Amino acid sequence: MIEVKDIRKSFGEAEVLKGISTTFESGKTNLIIGRSGSGKTVMLKTLLGIHTPDSGTISFDGRVYSELTPDEKRDLRTEIGMVFQGSALFDSMTVEENVAFPLRMFTNKKTSEIRSRVNEVLDRVNLKDANKKFPNEISGGMQKRVAIARAIVNNPKYLFCDEPNSGLDPETSIVIDELVQEITKEYNITTVINTHDMNSVLQIGEKIVFLKNGIKEWEGNNEQILETRNKSIVEFVYSSDLFKKVRESLLAEEEENNK
Repeated sequence: MIEVKDIRKSFGEAEVLKGISTTFESGKTNLIIGRSGSGKTVMLKTLLGIHTPDSGTISFDGRVYSELTPDEKRDLRTEIGMVFQGSALFDSMTVEENVAFPLRMFTNKKTSEIRSRVNEVLDRVNLKDANKKFPNEISGGMQKRVAIARAIVNNPKYLFCDEPNSGLDPETSIVIDELVQEITKEYNITTVINTHDMNSVLQIGEKIVFLKNGIKEWEGNNEQILETRNKSIVEFVYSSDLFKKVRESLLAEEEENNK
């Protein structure tokens, strides 16, 4: 679990995060959503330790990040997996080498142990025979699965995903969403996803934090977001035709039941 308490972050005179408090639970897919400029990217980078908050605390299973020693922070980083927007694979490395990279960087495992673990996670993301291929030889969806394999190869407690469906077609996006959710539950990971994909919100939004102008405007789950009367949420989700149709259907059913 990650606990955020009254986080504030400014750049110059511009306050981007304005006292945000929330929790991201283990074994659940936790989503951060909001319009461009809402603060969600700064929020994710602050959780990752890229930005230092001006005030407030971030705790990883009771460990307050700002109170950790440099060695303890380094140890914590080995417990974090990251799926970057665009996958961020090394073009000069094979799939196998990309996935093995964190193990070579952060562990003292033998070559045979690394190979065994790489094969295990590639099999888990349904890329059993892709070891020797290079990123430019596989599809965008396969690249994303390689990125997920690399993120989980070191058995992280925390998984962060930045726009994991960026550039993917709707069908492939669904596959990636389901894979991330399955892995989250299977390994009881605290997964935090920064996304603007409303299909992802509807499909895997077990915990949703909606930011507006640096403030936590609303939080709930994918069922509650369809039923809320919060004006900001309604305006935000109405930008998606899928949400609009589902919401209208739910409200019509509610009205019929209240007759």
